[in-house]
Amino acid sequence: MRILYFGTSPFAVPALAALLESRHVIIGVVTQPDRPTGRGLQLSLSPVKKAALALAPELPILQPEKARTREFREAAAALEADVFVVAAFGQILSQRLLNTPRYGGINIHGSLLPRWRGAAPMQYCLIEGDAETGVTTMQMDAGMDTGDILLQSRRIIEPADTIERLEEKLSADGAELILETLNLLERGECPRTPQDAAEVTYAPSLASDHGYLDLNRPAVELSHLIRGVTPRPGAFIGFGGKRIKVWTAEPALVAEPRPNAQPGEISNLETTGIIVQTGVNTALKLIEVQPESKAKMKAADWARGARASIGQKFTSLERIAVNGSSSG
Repeated sequence: MRILYFGTSPFAVPALAALLESRHVIIGVVTQPDRPTGRGLQLSLSPVKKAALALAPELPILQPEKARTREFREAAAALEADVFVVAAFGQILSQRLLNTPRYGGINIHGSLLPRWRGAAPMQYCLIEGDAETGVTTMQMDAGMDTGDILLQSRRIIEPADTIERLEEKLSADGAELILETLNLLERGECPRTPQDAAEVTYAPSLASDHGYLDLNRPAVELSHLIRGVTPRPGAFIGFGGKRIKVWTAEPALVAEPRPNAQPGEISNLETTGIIVQTGVNTALKLIEVQPESKAKMKAADWARGARASIGQKFTSLERIAVNGSSSG
């Protein structure tokens, strides 16, 4: 098959590499425009563009500001692709564009659709404490992840999985799944299953304050949230009027909570972390933290340097985000 590949984020890189090594032919790569980043506002290339330049520098790279324009549609049609393969591209494609190739557009989506449609499916499966997740190849239409399911692969979520670890696993699974999907499509043997509307859940983009921790919540919920927002946008609590980023934490085993302890209070200082009282008589062990303007460090080391003591209190940070977007 002649493939026009659409992708931007690290999730899309393994599938690009796998397709380049396959018998299929990638005729071009479409990715988001280079963006200025950092203090020097130097142009930053997307992970997919970097991979394409390294693996196949001869490939044409298209970087439309908007993929819905007639200009881009004509440029894509001129490449005469048999199929579009799309993975974490970052723009919604019009039905007119998707109708261009013979096999339409096939999306590699990082969840078991119809669960977690949207921009952040891997983050939300961790945040909500799902036991398993997976990858779906989907026949694209103009909706947001609404097309028919083609193939799926499932994966148990491990206790140590963070968003970075999970993305690495699922992106590799997606690379295998897209090869299987394309082979079945060519033979006319690929299954196609409409999504069950009753099972749909949504995973909108995470706001910058999505990881502000409410210490009145149970420790297990906070642990799930930390895993889903680390490293970006990050999990945060307050201490002494300053914001502290929580990198690693886990529910703590507490036989008897301190009498009258309030959520946020330090109930114990251990060599392996700081035990913090949380909601519903639970406790959270902070293992790695990062104070403002400092590097990530072991929570126990931070506690010694900050002279933190039992009974002192971490504070919850108030969120201003509503429905996945922040007013800040």
